[in-house]
Amino acid sequence: MGRGFRLIFATSLLLMLLDLCRGSTIGICYGRNADDLPTPDKVAQLVKLHNIKYLRIYDSNIQVLKAFANTGVQLIIGISNSDLLPFSQFQSNADTWLKNSILPYYPATKITYITVGAEATEISSNVTALVVPAMQNIFTALRKVGLHKRIKVSTTHSLGVLSRSFPPSAGAFNSNYASFLKPLLIFLAENQSPFMIDIYPYYAYRDSPNNVSLDYALFESSSDVIDPNTGLLYTNMFDAQIDALYFALMALNFRTIKIMVTETGWPSKGSAKETAATPDNAQTYNTNLIRHVINDTGTPAKPGEALDVYIFSLFNENRKPGLDSERNWGLFYPDETSVYNLDFTGRGSVDVITGANITSSNGTTWCIASANASEIELQKGIDWACGSGNVDCSAIQPSQLCYEPDTLVSHASFAFNSYYQQNGATDVACSFGGAGLKVDKNPSYDKCLYMTAGSNKTATSNATAISSTSSSQAGEVHILALSSSIMTFFLSFILIIGNI
Repeated sequence: MGRGFRLIFATSLLLMLLDLCRGSTIGICYGRNADDLPTPDKVAQLVKLHNIKYLRIYDSNIQVLKAFANTGVQLIIGISNSDLLPFSQFQSNADTWLKNSILPYYPATKITYITVGAEATEISSNVTALVVPAMQNIFTALRKVGLHKRIKVSTTHSLGVLSRSFPPSAGAFNSNYASFLKPLLIFLAENQSPFMIDIYPYYAYRDSPNNVSLDYALFESSSDVIDPNTGLLYTNMFDAQIDALYFALMALNFRTIKIMVTETGWPSKGSAKETAATPDNAQTYNTNLIRHVINDTGTPAKPGEALDVYIFSLFNENRKPGLDSERNWGLFYPDETSVYNLDFTGRGSVDVITGANITSSNGTTWCIASANASEIELQKGIDWACGSGNVDCSAIQPSQLCYEPDTLVSHASFAFNSYYQQNGATDVACSFGGAGLKVDKNPSYDKCLYMTAGSNKTATSNATAISSTSSSQAGEVHILALSSSIMTFFLSFILIIGNI
């Protein structure tokens, strides 16, 4: 019995280590409140094209689940508020739903979370009363088939669940929701499920522009907001709102519950009074958000804390009611073209799909892949340029400077431009059967330098960049080696204990 206990203890330590090594992630919300969206199969292709690994949907639509089978994309699926009653009343309803709607598609479709209800406190107390019983029944159904540790159960909230959010250290839950929140928080803590929150600095600025600066809402502030109770400095509203929630949880002695942001974003268009709803502001907010998250910056109260964030939304949705902004949160139009440039990796200033932020002043042009080109056209173009076209494509191979983002569009842009520049930068050299697009903005990003006419191979410039960054890369290698050593130690520890 002692050996078994020690083995369990060591295994738990290893699992804790693996959790600590996990970084923050960026996902996208795939809402479908529209009548002009592409089919789920085409959406799956678009998501893969842009290397999006995490997606939230709001139901368990069979066609969507089928479309994302074997894509590697991890899904949050949902149960709507209107369906809460049957799930809360009878365990058999949850069992049947899981059997018919989820199990036939899992694990080919990687479902990782189930949201039971959405922002229920914004509706009525009658709805909130159904949430936790429904969650418990869904959890029980998952446990019966051994999936309760692989698929987590939670529910989403608006920031209205707090009665106070400023200063962050004074964050507190609304006492009107006490009867709902107490059993909910106990459930989340017991089952290691996250507290899911929808956060929108846009609304805070729109509704109170005299008290909230636009720069503060957009992660662009040059000054700090100081929490008088803790002395912590805040440079953006997103962090302040997250920390308000952390402090609210700590005030109720729930210190182990993780936070997940299941919606945030910025609209690209609005009504006449919604002057901040512009493509530039949307691009700025989401670009800065992605960088902030994937760098594992954490928040002032939780520095370095991993945080999973989902951007709303994949498409503009023309059937959403309300002001014009409600129909313009999308990153893409229904025809799958980008509303604005966005780098999902957070590595560059803008997406390499349509160019970078440096406009040539000497007439230089570059050739990149068209966002409208199909995957087949892009792959054919890459194969030709890197083969018969005699382009050196070593820079877009794994671990090289232009490999990330690992998308066909990015790799094709690099290959197309290299061929274009090597062959006189003519219109014909950028055709690629219509898949090429000439631009006057330098698509180079980070250390990935694009060739220009008259230069030698791009790899030469990139080699220089490699040399200049060798020290930082060496640091990264040491960190990875350390993590590997620690994991090896724990694995060895487990094996030794198992033989005691």
